[in-house]
Amino acid sequence: MFLVTGATGNVGAELVRALAESGERVRALSRAGRSEGLPAGVAAVAGDLDRPESVRPALDGVRGLFLMPGYGGQRQILADARDAGVERVVLLSGRSAGTGDRGNAVAGYLIDAEDAVRASGLRWTSLRCTSFMSNALRLVEQIAKGDTVRVPFPDARTADVDPYDIAQVALYALRSDDWADRALELTGPQALLPADRIRILGETLGRDLRAVGLTHEETRAELEASGMPKPYVDAFFAFFVDGTLDESEVLPTVERVTDRAPRTFDQWARVHAAAFG
Repeated sequence: MFLVTGATGNVGAELVRALAESGERVRALSRAGRSEGLPAGVAAVAGDLDRPESVRPALDGVRGLFLMPGYGGQRQILADARDAGVERVVLLSGRSAGTGDRGNAVAGYLIDAEDAVRASGLRWTSLRCTSFMSNALRLVEQIAKGDTVRVPFPDARTADVDPYDIAQVALYALRSDDWADRALELTGPQALLPADRIRILGETLGRDLRAVGLTHEETRAELEASGMPKPYVDAFFAFFVDGTLDESEVLPTVERVTDRAPRTFDQWARVHAAAFG
């Protein structure tokens, strides 16, 4: 039995599907505990990662746990998992954890999460991912309104990874000790600018989309207006403007673990084209 937290998210939903297709028994944990859209045979359970007592019953009989980072109940959940007989945990993390910069709000919570899994007494694997290809779904509303798409950090080249590929690596790490007790850095196969992704989306949708880069001032204003806390806004500026994090490096980890090449952005766009209308 495997427990997937964040089961309705981009990575969690892909992992639930991958485990189910592999014939594994799965519990899919989300705050609401909704079963809609889950594969047949998957058990939906409700739980809040900030409230460990709400997660504890779902750990019964579980041998592998996929854990989201950044929640207040993480250390207690890991202790409960050990007591329940869970054998290994796979943590969703980010490449900024490798910077060691605890003063950066994003890197800091990821470093804390990795510290917790290493101290848990469980076999662990940390998946340090680049930006997700699925972040492009934030552009759906803009694209529905017209062909001009405003993008933040227009000069930031990133090797975005498909959540599908993250889930495939997590599948291997949950079912085998081959990748235990290490941090795996995951990227996609291409380093692209935001304008490259807009062009590819346009080609996929049969439209002449055009990217317009936001200034740093416009980007900061939009992020803060969206409700993102200022320390997180500052963190992203440190990554993509000050250059404290290089997300343009393409690494072979996905292929090394899964024995197949990771998906390109145009493959992701074809799979998700319907979401753009």
